[in-house]
Amino acid sequence: MVVFRVTDNINIKTTDGTLVKYTKVKGPSNLLNETIYITTLEDFSDLKKVFASVGNKYKAKIIDEAKVRYLSQFPRELGITNINEYNITNNLNYKYKDKIAIQSEENSVESIYLNEEKSDLKKQISGTLKKDVKVLILGSLGSSISEMICASTALRILYEKLSKQFRSVSLDIYINASENRFYSRDKMIFSNQAFVNKVSALSIDVKEFCSYDFFVDASSVTKRSFYQTLNYTDAWLHKLGIDYKAISNEQKYNEINFTSYKPKKDLQDKIRTIKQKGKVLLFHPYSANAAKSIPKEIAIKLLKKMIEKMPEYVFVSTLKLDPKFKNDRYFDLSNDSSSFIDFCYIVSNCEKAFTVNTSTYHVADAFFIPSVVVLTDYDQKRDIKEYEYSKAIYVKDKSKDYSQFIFKNESLLLYRFDGWQELKASKVIKLLEKL
Repeated sequence: MVVFRVTDNINIKTTDGTLVKYTKVKGPSNLLNETIYITTLEDFSDLKKVFASVGNKYKAKIIDEAKVRYLSQFPRELGITNINEYNITNNLNYKYKDKIAIQSEENSVESIYLNEEKSDLKKQISGTLKKDVKVLILGSLGSSISEMICASTALRILYEKLSKQFRSVSLDIYINASENRFYSRDKMIFSNQAFVNKVSALSIDVKEFCSYDFFVDASSVTKRSFYQTLNYTDAWLHKLGIDYKAISNEQKYNEINFTSYKPKKDLQDKIRTIKQKGKVLLFHPYSANAAKSIPKEIAIKLLKKMIEKMPEYVFVSTLKLDPKFKNDRYFDLSNDSSSFIDFCYIVSNCEKAFTVNTSTYHVADAFFIPSVVVLTDYDQKRDIKEYEYSKAIYVKDKSKDYSQFIFKNESLLLYRFDGWQELKASKVIKLLEKL
């Protein structure tokens, strides 16, 4: 977490129109203050960029976190603690900036100095006399849909454990918002969970923060070493102070709630018409990460073969595959999947799914829909979540990088599609039939 004040009044609007108001500090000696704010390290970095783009008079000034933590009203931290994150990270990053070379393709592991010691949720909540408690989750729980679905599963397990100890549990999530262009999507994912009371935008003022009984600091979790190796659900359980090995796979199911969702009539009609033509199979060959995506030509070739060999199925996709490809048993629903919940509705109406490693197979699990997932060498860096209704196919990356530079040069990356050539429709169909 980061505790700070601002040098002038300013409002920041999120992507859903929510205004986050910052007011110049009043009465700085009183730390239980509505004009002193708390956010995550990532959101604070974004906030400084926003301030800099608006004008020089807008600054965010750090306040000593320890002084705020000493307040008698300060809530108890659950899970792996994250004390003094800003000072530790900034001081040691500067001190060892020329010596630390630990790096992954996505980010450098900047938080190697921070606490990763295993914690025990049961011990942390013991001795609490209150029967009705409020819990705050500080920060976004991942950046991708896959991460957030799995994090929601871990939060549900946390909620269930707390509900056994207390008469009522109110769980609120404050997510990164300062420069988060996916804020509306992220808010929708967490708001969809039945156990979540509300989802709000960071930052939160200290007075409001201290109205909670417990909090979980999610700042920088995605950069921790355990997050790089465990699957997302287990990583968040570990962060929350829950022994993930003691939780059975049956308890780690995903949930998506349609209670407040009403699909557009046009989409309902399309789905109804498609289902009259045969069993529906979702075909999802692309990821936002090119290394995980099936090359376009190979994907279309695979789809054609599956259509030919699976006459009882009709195929749908929420992705734009190839405008030239037409078939009476293939339906493009990309224009109908305008939100996360629309996508979930489409998946829920399928009999089976074929996908690369995206949120699709996590969503499919929530509706007990069998899926075949294509994984690459890239995916083997972490423990991939296994579900009862999913089967995996591994494709080996046979690309050779002939670049002499530290960074990849795409023009010198050869044979990158050779591994995908070995992905055969017959193997995919065989696995789908077994599910």
